Amino acid sequence: MRAVFQQELSEVQSRLVSLAKDAKTIMEKASAAFLNSDVSLADEALALTDANEERALDLDELVIKILATQSPVAKDLRILVSALRMSASIERMGSLASHIAAIARYRYPGNAIPASLRATFEEMARLDIKLAEKVIGLLEDTDIDVAREIQADDEAVDLLHRRVFDVVLGPDWSENAMFTVDVTLASRYFERFADHVVDISAKVSFLQTGDWQELS
Repeated sequence: MRAVFQQELSEVQSRLVSLAKDAKTIMEKASAAFLNSDVSLADEALALTDANEERALDLDELVIKILATQSPVAKDLRILVSALRMSASIERMGSLASHIAAIARYRYPGNAIPASLRATFEEMARLDIKLAEKVIGLLEDTDIDVAREIQADDEAVDLLHRRVFDVVLGPDWSENAMFTVDVTLASRYFERFADHVVDISAKVSFLQTGDWQELS
């Protein structure tokens, strides 16, 4: 029975990694669509999001089945409960990226961002993709050092998010209300994407160390 249970845990881990890879791909396509006014990439990101949501539901059903049939306790139980929460975070990452793609699609053929914020959003996109790559590695190898790196990168995204608001609220901002809403929402989506990566890294760290404050 233990061997079967370990196989099931390995399957859960494999599916989490696969979901995270899909979330990274969605962000890559969505951010490129947003930065380059590419409607075809926006559509690809939106289609991938629907598929990723279905796969996240499938994973949740698998975890619930394992909980019901194996009755795990102690660390095994924590792993499975954490897997449910991480699945939700990864699914949300894909959903947030799809919102960025939707803005690009709505704005097409016009630009989704003004020139004054292009460099800021380029850096936010780069960091989010980097964070997604790191969380994939973390789910594969559970390296606590990677969890600490994720925390630092998230702080950089937070600073960029604040910069967007500084520009939008500044005296030189002259865009219309709808454009302003789109820009601030996009910034929030990039920022929340990074926050979910941090949530996942905190859960992985907790499972390895037993200390929820490990990343603080």
